[in-house]
Parts: sequence; structure tokens; C-alpha cells
Amino acid sequence: METTMPNAGAATQQATSPAQPYDPAYDPLKSGTPGAGRDYAPTYWIGTAGDPPADDGPITQDTDADVVIIGSGFTGLTAAIFLAQEYGIKATVLEANRSSWGCSTRNGGQAQCAAGRLKRSQWIQRYGLDTALKLHRECLDAMDTFKELIQDIDCDSQPGGHLYVAHRDKVMPNLEKEAKLLRETFDYDARILDADTVKREWIGDQEAAGAMHEPEGIGIHAGKLAFGYLKKARALGVKVHPASPVQGFETRDGVHYLKTPGGVIKARAVGIATGGYTSQSLHPQLKNRLLPILSNSIVTRPLSDIEIAACSMRTHQVITDTRVLRHYYRLLPDNRLQIGSRSAITGRDAPQKKYENQLIGNMYRKFPALKGIEIDYSWWGWVDVSHDMMPRIHQPEPRETVYYALGYGGNGVMYSAQAGRRLAQWIAGYGQALDLPIFTSKLPFPNVREMVESQAFAPFRRFGQRFLYRWYYLKDEVL
Repeated sequence: METTMPNAGAATQQATSPAQPYDPAYDPLKSGTPGAGRDYAPTYWIGTAGDPPADDGPITQDTDADVVIIGSGFTGLTAAIFLAQEYGIKATVLEANRSSWGCSTRNGGQAQCAAGRLKRSQWIQRYGLDTALKLHRECLDAMDTFKELIQDIDCDSQPGGHLYVAHRDKVMPNLEKEAKLLRETFDYDARILDADTVKREWIGDQEAAGAMHEPEGIGIHAGKLAFGYLKKARALGVKVHPASPVQGFETRDGVHYLKTPGGVIKARAVGIATGGYTSQSLHPQLKNRLLPILSNSIVTRPLSDIEIAACSMRTHQVITDTRVLRHYYRLLPDNRLQIGSRSAITGRDAPQKKYENQLIGNMYRKFPALKGIEIDYSWWGWVDVSHDMMPRIHQPEPRETVYYALGYGGNGVMYSAQAGRRLAQWIAGYGQALDLPIFTSKLPFPNVREMVESQAFAPFRRFGQRFLYRWYYLKDEVL
């Protein structure tokens, strides 16, 4: 339970207002912290979620806490929820800027039955069949966790599954092979659709050469979900302090001292859930363990019935394509089209209009009838990619009560709920029962062999990322 020094101010009963404007060029590999009290990115999710819920205001003096969670996004808030619900531990959550300011309000809102970026066949190659089957069960359990958490949160849920669209004919044999593996080995009812069926009955994506449909997949409104998690956490007694970046982190005699602009928090355990906004200097166990990459998203004005018919949009299910630099897209409940894909490599380059124009051009290629349509929202955000393409929920140093849940690689909307649950399990002292590789090993450093196997771009950092983006483009579009 959080305790404070005498004369502590009462918790605020409204959302903390931004002290600084949004920084469009922020870069986690360049900046020491994500800022202090910065405003939200101008995303569709923030623009249509309503007013942010009440929080507990910034840290204003030295404070004691049993557990501190760094990061108030999906993972940090669900970890705090599970700590309170399952273990009776009321955590203190620290956020550098506004609540759920990072990944959680800049993503595509797609909850898929995945953890990390590897396919089931790649799990078998890397870990063996038995472990791959356990990882699959973990993902199914994670989806159940997610569904249970959101059942009382109005987040515009769009259930029904996930459509994985082949963007070229030559992709279909591998997609058919993967679907067969899912059905016969994992007992997961994935089915193959031919191009005509996809365009006639599902979505008129002019690139579609066929698709695989999997039964699990939910679209959500990311802003409403984040705000729902915040309300749920605070109702359980969790303290959430925005505008309180961790500017110093020391551990002495098993106690952690977290320095913020308003005071030092002394904690007995710390959970790190900072996603793609993890600073290189936050903790020694995290330096060079993640490669943050940028993803762009746009949302159109609402489509007319004629435009929807012209694009043969017959589903609201979540959709991705088979590119390495994949597109993710869907028809939102208010009949806007949302689509996202890769962006710039550095924060400095991210605001350049060419990346938005590139994404708009990709949308026109898929849906020619939308050429010239107004774009109402455009944004970008950092994705936390691990160097082997798989997440970690782990205690990196057994002698220290520091834990992290990171590295989702763009599949964190759903799995962050389970990661929060597993992070809470670790913090509460029961993590040793977790035996999957994503729980028993650290986030890896860059590794050339794993780069080749998983198509990661970490070993070369930014220089290598530029090279590999060119290679992926050739692979996706030319070769």
C-alpha cells in the first residue's frame, strides 16, 4: 500500500492537464525520458474517447510504496489491476506524461491471438513442438483474459476473428501451409479463402490474392480501452501519477529509489511497462535490449454507403496483410477506414509529410474508390520490438525485485492484458511457476543468427534498419 510523508496533498479528482505540448519528433533512442507532462499525440483514439478520467496528479514529495509500476499504458494498468484483484497489493503507477500517453493510444486497436511477431511454425522451429503448443495455449488463455477484462468497458468492441490477406499470389502456398498447421497441429480453426471469396464476401482489397481467416480477433477503441483500464485500476485503490517521469533509478540494500521531478519514491518492488517509449537510461537491464520502430496510422472521414459498397467492405473484423512491412486496417464502427504501416526510422524524420503520403498511396492501391478522400486523423507511434521478435515478462536479476513486460512487436493490444497479469504474478512472488521461454529468459541483445531467422533489424540499429527496410520492400513488392 502506498504511504506518503506528512502533509501530502489530496489526490486530484480530475485528469491532470498537460504541462507541455506534444512532441512529434520524440525518439526513445535519443531522449533521456519521454518528457514530463506532455500532451497526447493527436490520434483518432484520443480525439474520440471523451475526456480523460481522473488521476492522482503528479508526485509532489518523497513517497513510500510497496510496488511501483513504471508506465500507465495497457500493461502497466492491467498489472496494477491484477495486483489489486488477485493479490491485494495496491500499486503506485508512474507515468512520464498523461495517462496511457504512449503505445496504448497510438496503436491500430487490433487484438489478435498472438504474442510477438513470430508465426506458430516459427515457434516450432525455434522452441520445438511441445513448447510451441504451450505458447499457443498461453495465447488462447491471454485472449480469454482480455475478453474478461473488457467485458465491462465500453471500448467499441468488434469481435469475429482476424483476416490475414495475401498481398501476392506467391504468398498463398505458405499461407495454406500455415493454416493447415494451425488446424491439424494446434487445433485452431484457421481456414483459407480464395481471392474471389475475399473480395466478394469480406473486403474489396484489390491486392488480395486470397486470405487466411482465424477465429480469434477483436477490434477495439484504444483510447476508450485505456481510459477504462484507468477507471478500473483507480476504483481498486491504485494510485496513478502522471507528469512523473523516472529520472533516476537506484537500488540500495534491496530497496529501489525512483527519482521524479516532484520527489523520490522508495519501493520494495518495481514493474517496468514502458513499451516502445523505454528510455535507454531507465535501467541497466534494458539498455540495447529493445529496438523501437515507428508505425504510421491514418483514419479517413466517415465513408458513405456508396463508398463502402464500392470497396466491398462487408466486415468490421481486424485485417492485416502478409507483407513483412505489413499493413493493418479495418472499417471502424463509425464507418471510417483506419489503416497503418511502417513509418520513418528516426523521430526527427517522423513528422515529414512523405510518410503520411506513402500510407495514403498504399490505401489507394488497396481501395481505388477512396482516391482523394479526406484524412481526418494522422499520427505515428513507437513499437517495442525485441531482438528475437518475442516478448519477455521476466525478472532479469534474481537478487533484485525488478521485473519487466516488454517487446510485443506490434501485437500488444491483446497480449498486454495477459502480460500485465503475468507481471503481477512475478511481483507477487509467484513468477517461478511460469516456465515458457518468454518468462524464463531476458530480453536478448542483438544476435546475427537470430536476425536472419526472425528478420529482426536490431543488430545494425538505425543504419541496418534502413538497409533492411529496402530489402523488405524488394521482398514484399518486387522479388
